[in-house]
Amino acid sequence: MNVPLHNKITIDTYMTPLDHPEFAGHEQIVFATDNETGLKAIIAVHNTNRGPGLGGCRMWNYASANEALTDVLRLSKGMTYKNALADLALGGGKSVIIANPRTDKTPELLRAFGRHINRLSGSYITAEDVGISSDDMEIIGSQTQFARGTEATGFGDPSPYTALGTFVGIKAAAKHKFGSEDLTGLTVSLKGLGHVGYDVARQLHEAGARLIVSDIYDPAVQRAIEELGASSVSPDDAHLVEADIFAPCALGGGLNADTIPQLKVAVVAGAANNQLETPEDGAALMKRGILYAPDYAINAGGVISVALGEPGASDTIVRQKTLAIGGTLSQIFDRADAEKRPTNIIADELAEERFQHHHNPA
Repeated sequence: MNVPLHNKITIDTYMTPLDHPEFAGHEQIVFATDNETGLKAIIAVHNTNRGPGLGGCRMWNYASANEALTDVLRLSKGMTYKNALADLALGGGKSVIIANPRTDKTPELLRAFGRHINRLSGSYITAEDVGISSDDMEIIGSQTQFARGTEATGFGDPSPYTALGTFVGIKAAAKHKFGSEDLTGLTVSLKGLGHVGYDVARQLHEAGARLIVSDIYDPAVQRAIEELGASSVSPDDAHLVEADIFAPCALGGGLNADTIPQLKVAVVAGAANNQLETPEDGAALMKRGILYAPDYAINAGGVISVALGEPGASDTIVRQKTLAIGGTLSQIFDRADAEKRPTNIIADELAEERFQHHHNPA
């Protein structure tokens, strides 16, 4: 059959997920839809050498399916590294629902998503992330046993543990950079006041730090001003603020060739995933003398609680492992100094040592 030229060009230039620059050897990528509820989701499992791919579900109003695919692939790979660095018997996976969480979320849509998770038979375990609350996870969990962070599967909302680990990580970074973990009088520009970001801001305030906050949701900003004595800037200006520490706690990709030269801080340490747009951005931060706390090391508290928070589990054990994030970061910082290499590369190597040659048939 003769193919018209314009059709042939479309076929030849069409990029599949296998060709995507962020593919990174993913084991499984699933596109999930449901006509009745309008569900459009992507589920990505990066690596299961250490165990099932565990990672949260993000609901976001992506500009395009390609943007969503890029995000889920990067996040999924990041979970492999995060779970390995946290020494959990889990691989890495992630999922995204392409929709506005404030206007498009319905119980029916979440249940449809849960049914898709169930069809994967445990190769992927979902949990809470941006745009998905603990209540949402209860609805998703009603359709599948492969959902964590619910009342039936542990401690419920994992965000307090993510916030705790991030706060401990910020103190570890401050100690390495400034010689003390005392945050009194330090200025922190914190971008993103969701469940995690606001809790990090609260702990920073209680530790004596001065806060400059930003978020696309103005009520959260006003709450921080009233309750935490914070001042505010627009999210676009958060990285421009002159401060001691920049704490990105919103979406990733904010540290890049454009923004890094504009930073006026000594430390970058926050809860956001995939903060570096490219691995080379870690070297750019080091060249500027800015200490970077690798994101998947500092924000691992949530996944630790999800992984270890089985029914009947001890909160003390989960908190102890979360508090150990500070020690892990100190190890990364010291090794980076000794070898004169970027902290993100050191963190990657430590994680790869744990998952590349490890196989757990469970």
